[in-house]
Amino acid sequence: MTALPHTSSWYAASAHPAPERPPLDGDATCDVCVIGAGFTGLSTALHLAKRGRRVIVIEANRVGWGASGRNGGQLHSGQRRDQETLESWFGDTRARALFDLAEEAKATVKDLIATHAIDCDWRDGLIHAVHKKSWLHAVNAEAEHLVARYGWKGANFLDADALARAIGTDVYHGGWRDGTAGHLHPLNFCLGLARAAEEFGVRICEGTRATAVSSDGGGHRAVTTKTGTISASDVVIAANGYLDGLDPDVEARVMPIRNYVLATEPLGGRAARLIPFREAVADSRFVVHYWRISHDGRMIFGGGETYGSREPKDLPGFVRRHMLKIYPDLADVKIDHAWGGTLAVTMNRMPFFRRLRPGVYTASGYSGHGVAIATLAGKLLAEAIEGDTSRFDVMASIPAQKFPGGRILRQPTLVLAMSWFALRDRLG
Repeated sequence: MTALPHTSSWYAASAHPAPERPPLDGDATCDVCVIGAGFTGLSTALHLAKRGRRVIVIEANRVGWGASGRNGGQLHSGQRRDQETLESWFGDTRARALFDLAEEAKATVKDLIATHAIDCDWRDGLIHAVHKKSWLHAVNAEAEHLVARYGWKGANFLDADALARAIGTDVYHGGWRDGTAGHLHPLNFCLGLARAAEEFGVRICEGTRATAVSSDGGGHRAVTTKTGTISASDVVIAANGYLDGLDPDVEARVMPIRNYVLATEPLGGRAARLIPFREAVADSRFVVHYWRISHDGRMIFGGGETYGSREPKDLPGFVRRHMLKIYPDLADVKIDHAWGGTLAVTMNRMPFFRRLRPGVYTASGYSGHGVAIATLAGKLLAEAIEGDTSRFDVMASIPAQKFPGGRILRQPTLVLAMSWFALRDRLG
């Protein structure tokens, strides 16, 4: 097959040059076959190759073509659900283990950037902005809980005035700055992971879509594509929202949705007035608004979701409406790029890690928290394949409900649920 080009995003327009990797041509053999060249797949391949494993990564399109190369580029602390919720679900010991892994996830991203000299415009700092006054105490209490119980040192609390000075708008009621989090250029981070993996001997085949994963019962797995079959001892399914029928058990629990981002023209001196210290920002809405200033002074703003296969007819206008609710003074600014992408969510908004059957592993469903956790997933998958499943099992122990309605009705069911949360975001 022919690989689709990257979406016309600002990330693709500003990406570092990358080679086109030829597709699989004929059969091949390796120790581990990884399906998907995003954060999860590339991190898995890199960590396995460092351990001496022969790895082939197959990607239906280009490296970083999916959510890994299109997302908001924000690296958050913690898991997708707050620690008090995790404590109520799992108890203190497991909640602590999940928090420790989330902290390691941030460190893993930063270490990979430093170790492999990945040029991806990393910047420290992420601000959480509270959009409802009635929520301010509860949201700040989450950060206070991390400080008090976990000894976390990331929070710097901001009242409404301090927040307005930090983010250039007064529509929020307060929040806090996380100095341990930050943001990056996600596609360049992905391309850097690919380059590092290849330096350790990983073979990456673009334009190569997996159509089936099978086992012979004797310790060998086969990944079938239209251009050949790969025989491997282990297989990692790292396709996230692009499973396309590859594994019904994963698809029952991991739902693709679409999220949208725009990039303005360079703002010149206005950029420094908006976010003077160049942190990323995310707000408290269920359907989160998130934004940052790029290295060349653009506003990169994400907002709005759809739950079918169609994009909005006026995609720039769709995202721009969200941006202008926060920055009405940007009404005169030209939109240079606007794009969408498919990410994946789960019922409980926690990632789906599983050993599906002997020798077949998966991690996906990061629910908007994938820069950190998806990169860590590769490290944990590599450990599990090498025989140490202890840390992978912490993530795999998280329950994962099936979406109700099966493949036919799960989409409208999700639309109803998300519409309710969107209404709650709008109500005071």
